Amino acid sequence: MTLPSDLDIARSVKPRLIHDVAHELGLRDEEIEPYGWTKAKISLEAITRLEAARPRGKYVVVTAITPTPLGEGKTTTTIGLAQGLNRIGKKAAVTIRQPSLGPVFGIKGGAAGGGYSQVIPMEDFNLHLTGDVHAIGAAHNLAAAFIDNHIHHKNVLGIDPSNVYWPRVLDISDRAIRKVIVGLGGKENGPIRETEFVITVASEVMAILALASDLQDLRTRLGRVVLALNREGTPVTAEDLHVAGAMTALLTDAIKPNLLQTLEGGPAFVHCGPFANIAHGNNSVLADRLALVTNEIVCTEAGFGADMGAEKFFDIKCRASGLRPDAAVVVATIRALKMHGGVGRIVAGKPLDPALSVENVAAVRAGAANLAKQIENVRAFNVPVVVAINAFPTDTAAEIEAVREVSLAAGARAAVVADHWARGGAGAEDLAHAVWAAAEEGAPDFRLLYPDHVPLSTKIETIARRIYGADGVDLAPLAARQLAQFEAQGFGDLPICMAKTQYSLSHDANLKGRPSNFRLPIREVNLSAGAGFITPLVGEMRTMPGLPSRPGGERIDIDADGQVVGLF
Repeated sequence: MTLPSDLDIARSVKPRLIHDVAHELGLRDEEIEPYGWTKAKISLEAITRLEAARPRGKYVVVTAITPTPLGEGKTTTTIGLAQGLNRIGKKAAVTIRQPSLGPVFGIKGGAAGGGYSQVIPMEDFNLHLTGDVHAIGAAHNLAAAFIDNHIHHKNVLGIDPSNVYWPRVLDISDRAIRKVIVGLGGKENGPIRETEFVITVASEVMAILALASDLQDLRTRLGRVVLALNREGTPVTAEDLHVAGAMTALLTDAIKPNLLQTLEGGPAFVHCGPFANIAHGNNSVLADRLALVTNEIVCTEAGFGADMGAEKFFDIKCRASGLRPDAAVVVATIRALKMHGGVGRIVAGKPLDPALSVENVAAVRAGAANLAKQIENVRAFNVPVVVAINAFPTDTAAEIEAVREVSLAAGARAAVVADHWARGGAGAEDLAHAVWAAAEEGAPDFRLLYPDHVPLSTKIETIARRIYGADGVDLAPLAARQLAQFEAQGFGDLPICMAKTQYSLSHDANLKGRPSNFRLPIREVNLSAGAGFITPLVGEMRTMPGLPSRPGGERIDIDADGQVVGLF
């Protein structure tokens, strides 16, 4: 089936006035801050008012198998599911992350969904939206400027220039600034030191904003951020540097959730965008809270596979917010399962390997070991699972039946074919019925993977063994020293936010399916005291992507009418 481009589909629909969408949710005029006619920010006072008056709806997290570089349509499924739920008579909303400009102009493209399951306006969604990411970048870089300025002006805190942890950020993929030298020395140009740039969505400020419960909590968390060590090895925080207040002031609008809509006119909350292979990979707690008290059921997305975004959704986001999920959806595609089963090769930006379009039930069954493990990963938290088989025209009945059999054997309540990309909410009605039934069952015995009080190394070992299937963990000497240091500094109760490849359950992107007989190497460990987690680095992780040889931005332009073209 050949459909128009995502952008053409998005423009074929006349959006509803955002005030109308907001009023249907029970929001008052004074709680709606419009950014044009089709998007708005919602005040935090609305959340407080509605939480005091209404019960929370059902809470569903959408996750996936280990993805290919093309992705498995998780965002599209999240949106299509919400549209499907609305079609079967449930009041449903979607909550998703805002994309980074780096991938939009790089190789991945936009992140507003696809086909007939999108959030609109698609151009605004992918390009700036309401400016939140820019505000986060400004707040982050303000702290970086304060550090160098403090060192330049007598350095009364005794900051050790060789132990400054805080990088600078930019929301464009740019490998040339991964490692840089700042300052030219002397009286005018600041101290000379080595630092780095990371992409803005990898900033701790982004992770903090996504986990903050209100403006004062945001202020407190920013104050706790460890920027550097002094010469005695004591942490220097943003509070010590007297910059946390100004950082908060830059984020007073960014903290408010953004309200948009789906192609079918349902509510979509788009707020925050922390990377899932580095940070926790989930949209904001505030957006979820707002959605939950204005709807019967909320579909939220967790980044990459269940070993990544979903584990962090449960162990970090739910731990921090106190919210408890009712059900989970694991998205799978036949083509990805074949790849995990050893057939074909998938490269972003290249034509699909023809072998992936030919029926191969044996490869699907072999690759479905990955699906079974990701179902087990969600079930480890005692959350009921529905598998969404994201349909492609080349899928066959025998292949789909194989996925169903594996899913049910692994503990899923149901495995349902969904055709939301081509048919919108109508193509997700069967999935919607299955998910509503699972959410009605709920997760009364929901549990976290580990308690707060166990040693950090035990938490890492638990994730490695139970979620990834590793035989154990190998801590580099530096990582072992850092864990001991963080526990001595009082950070031992924090949860773990693993930074590893998204393309394998293991640390090695080349190990597909369900790897076994491997140990997880931890080379170093970072502290995010403001966000409230510890990040072990598994292998080599890039915090600043580079552009491909043919960046996606080459296709993006404006036409004679001033409309954006080339987004996909």
